[in-house]
Amino acid sequence: MRYTTLGQTGLFVSELCLGTMTFGGTGEVWSRIGDLGQDAAERLIGAAFDGGITFLDTADVYSEGRSEEITGRALAHLGIARDDVVVATKGFGRVGSAPGPNRVGASRKHILQACKDSLKRLGLDYVDLYQLHGFDAATPVEEMLEALDILVRHGHVRYVGVSNWAAWQVAKALGIAERRNLAPPRSLQAYYTLAGRDIEREIVPMLTSEGVGLMVWSPLAGGLLSGKYDLGTEGDSTQGTGRRAAFDFPPVDRGRARPVLDALRTVAAERGCTVAQAALAWLLHQPAVTSVIVGAKRPEQLAENIGAVDVALTPDDLRRLDEASRLPAEYPGWMIERQAGLRPKQEPRRP
Repeated sequence: MRYTTLGQTGLFVSELCLGTMTFGGTGEVWSRIGDLGQDAAERLIGAAFDGGITFLDTADVYSEGRSEEITGRALAHLGIARDDVVVATKGFGRVGSAPGPNRVGASRKHILQACKDSLKRLGLDYVDLYQLHGFDAATPVEEMLEALDILVRHGHVRYVGVSNWAAWQVAKALGIAERRNLAPPRSLQAYYTLAGRDIEREIVPMLTSEGVGLMVWSPLAGGLLSGKYDLGTEGDSTQGTGRRAAFDFPPVDRGRARPVLDALRTVAAERGCTVAQAALAWLLHQPAVTSVIVGAKRPEQLAENIGAVDVALTPDDLRRLDEASRLPAEYPGWMIERQAGLRPKQEPRRP
């Protein structure tokens, strides 16, 4: 397991992060993803730490708060020292069924209360990374950042990040934070996989330019790249077992995914690894990626995921996977690429 800093911070995180969406099983959506109880979750977290994973990611909406409760109790029961674990959680969504426009979103009112509730459920004095789980078009970006800054200055949060934001939204937030001396977003949590490379158009260049860390969710496209599925010949049906069979998310262009799976199977056979390990290894080879969030229901699944850190893909492997999954050209990307060679590449200035 390798460890790297989260964006422009001094915080080291493991290259794999344990996601806790499978904990709890409360609610129609979350019960389809997983329903691990306390004992099973503790075995999973224990196995993760044994494998070198020191980074945990949860959210207040996961199983309507139960995921945070289970995660917090597990850390206490396992006796894991607070300084040895990096805990990330998220706020934005509605927890429970209580109505009201102020029980959801990224307003100062909601975020300050949401973080307080998360700390109580986790049984922690602070979280290492607090993330806005979405972009709130009804709240000014200045207000969102001010709320996050309050959490940092009060010691409830060490670093802040965002999730599911567009490139321009992150860039705008960074500019406002710099001008107003507010805690800036240090990471973006986004969907990225060989079956969905959309973030490479605008988001990845922005992250690279601004030094923002990237946490990847659903790296196996909801299990589609686990090797358990047969997309068939029609391209509009998924056959197999696992999470995607019951909860078909995130959306995937199956016509484009079919050659990706074929290439993954070829690479996996040549490297002596599983299809899932090959898919995770591809992400770990991407320079913009800080940490890949992996979820599991059983320790053996987690062990398979952890094994991906030891899969060394060759340049030919990477080329094969890139060709099978490459995004179609879109404007202005193709024009930017065309004009890139008009000027010599600037070498770094020597001090």
